[in-house]
Amino acid sequence: MEKYEHELRTEGIGVKNVPTLELKPNPHNPRMLFDRKPLGILRDSIKRVGILVPLTVYRERKTGHMFILDGQRRWICAQELKLETVPVNEVAEPSLAQNIVTMFQIHKLRQDWELMPTALKLEVLMRELKENNVARLVELTTLDGAVVVRCKKLLYYPKRYQDMMLDANPDKRVKADFFIELYSVITDRDLKRMPWFRRDPFIDQMLGKYLIAPKTIKSVTDFRLIKQHMSNARKAGKQHQLSSRLQRFAEKREVPIETLELSEAKVHAAASKIVRDVVRIRTAIDQIDVERYYGEGELWDALIELMRLLQQKLREADKRI
Repeated sequence: MEKYEHELRTEGIGVKNVPTLELKPNPHNPRMLFDRKPLGILRDSIKRVGILVPLTVYRERKTGHMFILDGQRRWICAQELKLETVPVNEVAEPSLAQNIVTMFQIHKLRQDWELMPTALKLEVLMRELKENNVARLVELTTLDGAVVVRCKKLLYYPKRYQDMMLDANPDKRVKADFFIELYSVITDRDLKRMPWFRRDPFIDQMLGKYLIAPKTIKSVTDFRLIKQHMSNARKAGKQHQLSSRLQRFAEKREVPIETLELSEAKVHAAASKIVRDVVRIRTAIDQIDVERYYGEGELWDALIELMRLLQQKLREADKRI
């Protein structure tokens, strides 16, 4: 992060107590959703022992208002408990990029944010720093590389779908994983060429199949099966046959995923055989007596190569390991 190290560093001013109501939430906080149950646990703790860790705040020069960099949940609880003052550690007003980077780094080891709010602030950071490289964004934010990639997928969607992931009611909120898994389907090159396909209506149809009975998409990972059928049809040169089936699947909520499998491109039987082979290999490996075979270099080399191959295939399938 040497390129940005100086311009992204915040400077401390000091610790003090300030009136609770003088503080304002940070408009650039990547964490936008504060569900009630976790807040209740924190509020009970503060009621018993008070706020043990000062909030981190800064004063905006333009307005004189004091904004929270870290500790918004503590501040919300303090208001609910009607605490007159809260302890704060004041730092110099950060730039927009400093603000977002600081908050990512402060929260690195804390409860994960919802991905969509994180994606929105990552978008601001990319725009401010003119930085789009995943590795550089990982270095700047300390986010995991897979999280950065997932956030960038969410930024592909129009605002009305992003808003579904930002619903204040967790029971109505559509999980980001739905849109992340759907992404590989709606960006498929063959699907985009199908004459009936329109992105937003297709997304709406998939939401209906996932949220409304009869739910023919029962899990977000079902989109991996859809993508698999699309890839198999492409390899078999049967995109035209798949197109008509996929159109019917999208338009008819009751039509199941199985209807997409073409007889010329069936792989389920082959996959089942691989599963049986994997189970046999796993059993054999589990029974290895390490001390007995310690000097068998060929065995350990073979296992290392197997592990490398497994990791490669899992990465290709976008499976986390």
